[in-house]
This record gives sequence, C-alpha cells and structure tokens, in this order.
Amino acid sequence: MPVHITQPTRIEAAGNKPKLIDEYVGRVNSRTSALSIAHMRSPGGWVEPGQTPEFDEYTVVLRGCLRVESEQGAQVIEVRAGQAVWTRAGEWVRYSTPDADGAEYIAVCLPAFSPSTVHRDS
Repeated sequence: MPVHITQPTRIEAAGNKPKLIDEYVGRVNSRTSALSIAHMRSPGGWVEPGQTPEFDEYTVVLRGCLRVESEQGAQVIEVRAGQAVWTRAGEWVRYSTPDADGAEYIAVCLPAFSPSTVHRDS
C-alpha cells in the first residue's frame, strides 16, 4: 500500500550559517533507513565541515550553485541549476554555496543520511 507523506520534518543543519533541510523520506520523517530524500536551501557563503560518509549522495541543484570539494580540496566541482552530482560512500567531500543568493537542491542519500554515518571533520 502506498504511504502518503504529507509534510517534511525540518532537520538541524551543520555549517557556518543557518541552512534549511526539509526531510521527506529518511530516518526522521518516515523512519526509513534505506534512503533519504531532502529539500535543502543554503544561504550564500554557507560552508559545511568536510565529511567522509558511509552513503552515496545524489544531489540535483534547482537554483544557484553548490560547490563540491573532494580529495582534500584537490578537485572542485561547481554544480549549477539543472545539473546534478553524485558523491560516493567513503569519499571525502565538502559542500558549500559560494554565490550570494545561495542554492536550493534535492539530496538523496543511499542508505539514508545519519549523523552517525556522515563522519564530519572535527
């Protein structure tokens, strides 16, 4: 039987500025560990700590630019509206929104995002 998810749960975000995360599917809102789907809205100049997650993350940028650094900063990808990026489990990455207007995007994590499996830098 289909499960109707009528609203997301607002999740607290990491980073230097407030970021909005609305989880539709995942460990918090739907009690789902297989995957998570969240709508993200990050302000301009937002930077998240680097991380080495135990999950793959697929991100579709709806508005603005999401910067993705990998391999300890050796590679930088700027993902713009209408583009996507896939980061693999076990790979060090750091996300940020360099443009003044920030970014809006959908993130899908497989398996679901968890604070205990994201392994953020200290």
